[in-house]
Amino acid sequence: MGSNGLNGVKDTNGANGAHANGASLSRSLKPGIYAPIPSFFVPQTEDLDLESFASHVVRLAKANIHPLISGSMGEAIHLTHAERKTLIQTARRALDEAGFTDVPIIAGTGTGSTRETIELCHEAAEAGADYTIVIASGYFAGALNPKALKTFFTDVAEKSPIPVIIYNFPAASGGIDLDSDLITGLAEQCPNLCGVKLTCGNVGKLTRICATVSETSFATQHPRKNPNAPFLVLGGFADFILPSTYVNAHGAIIGLGNVAPHATARLFELSQATLQDPSLLPEAQRLQGIVARGDFTIAKTSIAGTKFLLEKLYGYGGVPRTPLPPIEAEARCVVGAFSRPGARTRRT
Repeated sequence: MGSNGLNGVKDTNGANGAHANGASLSRSLKPGIYAPIPSFFVPQTEDLDLESFASHVVRLAKANIHPLISGSMGEAIHLTHAERKTLIQTARRALDEAGFTDVPIIAGTGTGSTRETIELCHEAAEAGADYTIVIASGYFAGALNPKALKTFFTDVAEKSPIPVIIYNFPAASGGIDLDSDLITGLAEQCPNLCGVKLTCGNVGKLTRICATVSETSFATQHPRKNPNAPFLVLGGFADFILPSTYVNAHGAIIGLGNVAPHATARLFELSQATLQDPSLLPEAQRLQGIVARGDFTIAKTSIAGTKFLLEKLYGYGGVPRTPLPPIEAEARCVVGAFSRPGARTRRT
């Protein structure tokens, strides 16, 4: 493709829109709804089911839901380095072939050590990821004080070839819960950080972070290393998308996006529209209530429940890799309500 017009850097990877170190120059990180894509496995062998994975990524892209690969929902802890790269490559190929060449890919690269996390960031970039999301390991949670956590994210951000999103999920990191001061401090000091996902459910924290990073002056005083990667504040649950709009947050990364992509994308769009047209607020509130109830149902059964629903809705999904168990029989009736025609109509 030759020069892409950005700092005279030559694009060496064709449709991937990436330069030699894998960093995307064309796929901007934008406000909206992102879904942590499940990793699907072949029954009996537990090999990757790439056909179902590719179909699902494209299905969501058609609903304006962008993919996060190898995250918590994607069972990253159950994947090898090679499998992570394969999933990124498969998603990029599927998106490009379906005409979604501008849809960015976020890849999970958090793991035990700083060294391996950085290694995974490089591998993700080489495979075609545009951004990475990093969670601190909870294995030594008791020893990771705020200073150690700040050093971890600073080191990763400085050495990652692509912009990094901070992932705050206490339940998946041994109870580590980054506070707003630490997150805003990192945002100010690390120009290669491009956002935070808050799966702590702390709306007050989200509000405080937005009060700093969503101010117009922030981008001027603390410019990003990649101008296509502004610092976004993203919720980790679908039940406060509308309220977060009013404190200048930027959307959410949510498991519900996998099973109700149109409803969740519509809620974000409608929430944004209410800022200009308050008459839309009652409809946005109604839809937020529906989505919140759906999100609560999904949250109770997590990965296994989401896969069960996808199997019911679309014919693929399967079960998690062991030792993670499949959904319990008694929970199927509750979660299965999503797959009933009436419920599906209300949520899509």
